[in-house]
Amino acid sequence: MNRLLQDLRIVEISAFVAAPLGGMTMAQMGAEVIRIDPIGGGIYFARWPVTQDGASLYWAGLNKGKRSLTLALDKPEGREIARALVAAPGPGGILLTNLPPLRGLDYASLKAARADVIMLRLVGNRDGSAAVDYTVNAASGFPLVTGSGGAPVNHVLPAWDIAAGLYLATGLLAAERHRSRTGEGQEVVAALADVMLATVGNLGYVGDLQVNGTARPAIGNDLYGSFGRDFATSDGRRVMIIALTPRQWRALNQATGLADRLAMIGPMMGVDLDTEAGRYEARDAIAALLARWCAARSLGEIREAFAGAGVLWGHFQDFHQLVHDDPHCSEANPLFAMVDQPGIGRYLMPGLPLEFSAAPRLPPRPAPVLGEHTDAVLAEVLGLSAAEIGRLHDGRIVAGPGR
Repeated sequence: MNRLLQDLRIVEISAFVAAPLGGMTMAQMGAEVIRIDPIGGGIYFARWPVTQDGASLYWAGLNKGKRSLTLALDKPEGREIARALVAAPGPGGILLTNLPPLRGLDYASLKAARADVIMLRLVGNRDGSAAVDYTVNAASGFPLVTGSGGAPVNHVLPAWDIAAGLYLATGLLAAERHRSRTGEGQEVVAALADVMLATVGNLGYVGDLQVNGTARPAIGNDLYGSFGRDFATSDGRRVMIIALTPRQWRALNQATGLADRLAMIGPMMGVDLDTEAGRYEARDAIAALLARWCAARSLGEIREAFAGAGVLWGHFQDFHQLVHDDPHCSEANPLFAMVDQPGIGRYLMPGLPLEFSAAPRLPPRPAPVLGEHTDAVLAEVLGLSAAEIGRLHDGRIVAGPGR
């Protein structure tokens, strides 16, 4: 496994996307991440997509490289074990969660057990009320400008969950670095809605409205403020062509052989096509020429025309085409490896999408079987004897794999 964070232990009690993604990111960089689930699995243990046997590919995808322990968190003794794992001496003292605090697992209780504890907590809205990616996205403004207007389109990519998960990972590293310098722990709270609001502001949409009095319109696949649009090919595919910079614009002119005709658009419309604003204003006229050019060519012919020309472009593909036809989604890409996932089988899994010169990229590790490491974690971290662990099993306080 990657050893960059080998001296870091994190306890994770989480569900859905953001917090599990944050924990998995830490695990893929070498941290020991101990995931605690209720006996029998948590609220997203069987979430789609699933295999024909009901095993969740979703759960496996977000928990690669972690250790799994199952506890009766609804019982005081189960919560006491969880608190002891967080507060155990050594490189741990970190809890990552997005679930409502359980008695004994709130920050005050954890700090009483270990003074330098770090707790990272994701909530829905700042006031603590519930929210998920779909509800947060609905309030972001983006669904009303996704598409060409009309009914809102709540895109299926859980962008805010993904951003929040990576914020949690970076927040964890910042809090741990602060602790390593000062010896002080802390509680770090992130609201999913605030992640959305920060992003809307960072991208300039808040300022555009307050400073300019304008808001981004619904313009389909057009690129806001520059030139970019999707086009149909002669073989029924679609491509996205973009010209952000003058260099990309010139490359597009040359590769298509439309330079002379495209050059007429600027004087006719009174815009400077060497600027993004000019290309945006003239986007329909530009697109009219490019649409005919693309419609006369297949995807392969367009790929050949643009190869090495400096044109910024890409083709649309569905999941089937991505998995079966795209060489980047294969073992040819060191991001991926074929992994034997217990309970599911052998299939392509991605690892960490970062390359560190000090730590060679290693193949991804599978997600654990639910409860796979229960006995090992109790023995190694808490020092419990086999007899004590057996009593916990008999009392249904803990469970191992298959229970």
